[in-house]
Amino acid sequence: MTSPQQSIQPKQRLDAPAHTVKMAEQERVQEKKQIVSWLSPQLSSYFIAGGVAGAASRTVVSPLERLKIIQQVQPLSSDKQYKGVWSSLVRMWREEGFKGYMRGNGINCLRIIPYSAVQFTTYEQLKRCFTGYGAKQLDTPTRLCAGALAGVTSVCTTYPLDLVRSRLSIATASIPMQASPASSSPSAVQPTLASGYHTASASASAAARKAASSVFSPQDLTMWGMTMRVMREEGGFWALYRGLVPTAMGVAPYVGINFAAYEALRGIITPPGKSGVHRKLLCGALAGSVSQTLTYPFDVLRRKMQVAGMGALGQKYNGALDALQSILRTEGIQGLYRGLWPNLLKVAPSIATSFFTYELVKELLGAS
Repeated sequence: MTSPQQSIQPKQRLDAPAHTVKMAEQERVQEKKQIVSWLSPQLSSYFIAGGVAGAASRTVVSPLERLKIIQQVQPLSSDKQYKGVWSSLVRMWREEGFKGYMRGNGINCLRIIPYSAVQFTTYEQLKRCFTGYGAKQLDTPTRLCAGALAGVTSVCTTYPLDLVRSRLSIATASIPMQASPASSSPSAVQPTLASGYHTASASASAAARKAASSVFSPQDLTMWGMTMRVMREEGGFWALYRGLVPTAMGVAPYVGINFAAYEALRGIITPPGKSGVHRKLLCGALAGSVSQTLTYPFDVLRRKMQVAGMGALGQKYNGALDALQSILRTEGIQGLYRGLWPNLLKVAPSIATSFFTYELVKELLGAS
């Protein structure tokens, strides 16, 4: 004779697998919903809007972007430095014309389109994940975290293009260069120049062309040529990621502050009924200026690391920490803020254009 407990046990053993299967099915349904959410039409709208916003923002400020890079890496000992914003822009126009203003912008746009697309898309999706797809309120720490992760994701995706763009931006600028040991000789011209495009005078242009030929060939001054030169002379594929660590360290707080500041300012400057174009642009300009100023030393360190392999600049570092110590030792704290003024001049219109274009294109595509 069996007890009631003994008769129930077989039934429980039979029901257990069915219960497990039901739970597994629920988990699969939940995972499917999340996948569909990530692959929704809104996702492609975020991606397209982010790419368009990035290209527009960089093209608007291309001359200032190139000037910033030149000022960050030019030698301090030279009497031919690019000093001042207006005088340097005039000099750039006189020596290289409109092409000088747009030098490196093609590859910059090629880099910034996927960079901005990945950044905006990742940020939008992380916001939804962190808030349980609308179940919780979005707060400032969450925005900072989502922005930081989005920034790191985007920069890791497109970093080689950024490094090559930096090389191309300074390769044709008339800042003093040093001949590499392999090409130096007692009769070599010292110092050499990194440009053969300047026309301030016939003799200076001829000297520049002659000197530049020992540093960069015409094939090197293309996106593919510079990429191949870096890989060939500086350690292969991983040389394209030189400076990634300080870049990620700078991008994470920069993007986090940028997004958090922008959304906070939108709540103050663009209340319901007062969302004009000028107010939206002001929000982007202020957010970009604050975030860029706070994280600018990381940007200088990144550029220094990116051009460290260009022996003509005479700079060699054994890592990000060595580069930081070298800058502080030789240039002081102000060395971490070289090029800040033209950078601030470009940040306001750049970030303002980026956020405004992103929201405009997103609305046109019907994404919320």
